[in-house]
Amino acid sequence: MGYAKIIGVGKYLPDNVVTNEYLSTIVETNDEWISTRTGMKERRITTGEDTTDLAVEAAKNALYNAGISAEEIDLIIVATTSPDSLIPCMACRVQEQIGAVNAAAFDLTAACSGLIYGLNIGKNFICSGQFKKVLVIGSEVLSKIVDWTDRNTCVLFGDGASALVIAESEDIDGIKSVHIGADGSKGKYLTCSALKLENIFVNDDKEYDNKIRMNGKEIFKFAVNIISDSIRQILDENNLSMDDIKYVVCHQANSRIIEFAAKRLNADVKKFYMDMDKFGNTSSASIGIALDDIVKDGMLNKGDKVIIAGFGGGLTWGSALIEWAIE
Repeated sequence: MGYAKIIGVGKYLPDNVVTNEYLSTIVETNDEWISTRTGMKERRITTGEDTTDLAVEAAKNALYNAGISAEEIDLIIVATTSPDSLIPCMACRVQEQIGAVNAAAFDLTAACSGLIYGLNIGKNFICSGQFKKVLVIGSEVLSKIVDWTDRNTCVLFGDGASALVIAESEDIDGIKSVHIGADGSKGKYLTCSALKLENIFVNDDKEYDNKIRMNGKEIFKFAVNIISDSIRQILDENNLSMDDIKYVVCHQANSRIIEFAAKRLNADVKKFYMDMDKFGNTSSASIGIALDDIVKDGMLNKGDKVIIAGFGGGLTWGSALIEWAIE
């Protein structure tokens, strides 16, 4: 078994900024109500770009930052809950548009945990020796599956994409531990239906709901527990303490979730990077967007240890210990 490391990070967000004040003109809410409960002040909402468009731009930025060409990529994984189409998959669309002619491609659906699921798959392909470079993308246009009349959910979500380039490594074990999990018995707490069952034998006139529905109280409780438990598992497995970790980058769903998780770990919340005030909840894209921000701001040095942790519909979760390999 070889090693794998992250050699490039990138993100892309639509230009259109939607503030809490703007949302208060379309649903009964206000800036104080949203910001005190979620930490969110604004989010990006597309005015025409779809999921593939965002994914392509994030991929290009990650490849540029990694200093490699699209032709060097062996595999593309796109994590999304808001695809443009079922066939072809988003990864094949990205492959065509960036010119990654040598890459296999597929999508995965693990909601907001998707980037970590993809990271785990990419790492294992590389460590097995099958591939040398993998592009993992989280891309979402959640604005098309949000109910804009539901003030409890429409204020939470934003559109965006992020990408990681993972490569084989001879010197650094850059992705030290990855854990993923799921509890389907809690799936009912966060749902969005897909295509209606309708064929020559079925013509069901029941009302069909293909928008995001969420039990916020249950998701909050689940998220606080699973984030703190999965981070503790990573620390214990690697004989580390929070003092050894430079940053923790969680799925950017709610500032209060992260604050409660930090308290449960007896950790300094300042180690937990948060940017949901600018971008809202971008599901599978959020962890990568936050990582890219940290890198752009010069906050990471080679050898720094970072924990990423996510949770999402399914219900799913994942966490990983990353040793930063980029100078």
